[in-house]
Amino acid sequence: MKHYSIAIDGPAGAGKSTVARAVAKELTFIYVDTGAMYRAMGLYLSEYFSDTSNVEQIAKKVLNAEISITYENGEQQVLLFGKNVNDQIRTEKAGNLASLFSTIPAVRTKLVQLQQQLAKKESVVMDGRDIGTKVLPNADLKIYLTATTKERAKRRFTELCDKGVSITLDEIEQDIIKRDQLDMNRTESPLCQAADAIYLDCSKLDACEVTKQIIEWFQERKELVAD
Repeated sequence: MKHYSIAIDGPAGAGKSTVARAVAKELTFIYVDTGAMYRAMGLYLSEYFSDTSNVEQIAKKVLNAEISITYENGEQQVLLFGKNVNDQIRTEKAGNLASLFSTIPAVRTKLVQLQQQLAKKESVVMDGRDIGTKVLPNADLKIYLTATTKERAKRRFTELCDKGVSITLDEIEQDIIKRDQLDMNRTESPLCQAADAIYLDCSKLDACEVTKQIIEWFQERKELVAD
């Protein structure tokens, strides 16, 4: 039985996770939230390191990390050493830690191995920063999903306000700009559009419209492969 894979890359706040989750549900694929895995790793490493200066020690610590994804009642559970850290990884701090420690090659190597193993066993939809370029270079469909910095900040602001987080729109926009710089300029697997990825600016599209478009593209690719 053939397993299919869809890779969705893009900058912070573009709505990758929301769309990837919806696409996976519609196609009955497994959704692999790679960003959540990096956030969990960032939380773990931040207990021992305040920066990335000690690369050798960080690399050793990474080897002991136990990060997994399971599903309970259809909901994704991110486990760090068996403990559910869903709430902890959905903070701005966790996002910044993920961007910080993901610059370490050993961190990416460890998580990429886990992600590739999942794709060999199931049809998957993965979203992240380097899925189409590094993790799933042979994905059946690759999407580079983005939006303007201002639009991404507005979406994140609404999300955090709904959770009762006190923060200004300007603070979020500056944080997104900083994270973009980190993700795009890191030495190891920087954020960039894969050569064969479809560019999709969703600044003026809602999640349902983006989901529908990606599924249409996938069905077209699937028919071409079948022929």
